[in-house]
Amino acid sequence: MRIAAAADLHYNRTSKGALKDLFSMASQEADVLLLCGDLTDYGLPEETALLADDLHAHVRIPVLGVLGNHDFESGHPEEVRRMMEEAGVVMLNGTSHVIGDVGFAGTDGFGGGFGDRMLSAWGEPEIKQFVQAAVEQALKLEQALSALETERKVVVLHYAPISDTVVGEPPEIFPFLGSGRLEAPINQYHASVVFHGHAHRGSPEGRTSTGIPVYNVSIPLLRHAFPDRLPLRLFDLG
Repeated sequence: MRIAAAADLHYNRTSKGALKDLFSMASQEADVLLLCGDLTDYGLPEETALLADDLHAHVRIPVLGVLGNHDFESGHPEEVRRMMEEAGVVMLNGTSHVIGDVGFAGTDGFGGGFGDRMLSAWGEPEIKQFVQAAVEQALKLEQALSALETERKVVVLHYAPISDTVVGEPPEIFPFLGSGRLEAPINQYHASVVFHGHAHRGSPEGRTSTGIPVYNVSIPLLRHAFPDRLPLRLFDLG
């Protein structure tokens, strides 16, 4: 299976047709397209509608996606998710989906940091709530992965599960770019590959502690890292 993946589309009111070449290339070069969050700029229905129209016009392969933090901005993430699903996109939210013999598991993810600098649930209730949100997202990913019986498993996130793919961003904001808690279920269930976005100035790829490849497919990052090609990660799952 050939996978095309991109994140941080940031569709706004003037974005109609902005990514038509990317979508057309995905349809020609891949068997499935993954959209790893920040589908819209402000989470507005009119932004979502423009993206839905472009997907319908230019994509001829299955599309799976997750929401990103920008899709929550206007307080209507479920509306964004619903409109995407009506456009034929399989939205993963602690859920899984199988295409052929490949399983896809996804959730939005959350912040919290990585390794020995990971934020712990201690102190003020606001800190505990923040950490609890990260824990819940990790549990949702574990639930999605545990439901898959396929040998090959692809993980779709918005936030990073490892620090390697956020390197390049200011270290002060690492805790807001991802959560190491997401790495545990990825390793536990032996995922084949992971795709995420969010870190626009991070690094294109890294690996979990058990060697599973992780790709940051943020469109701004891909444009900077690979200026001579369309900002789309193509991956042959074999």
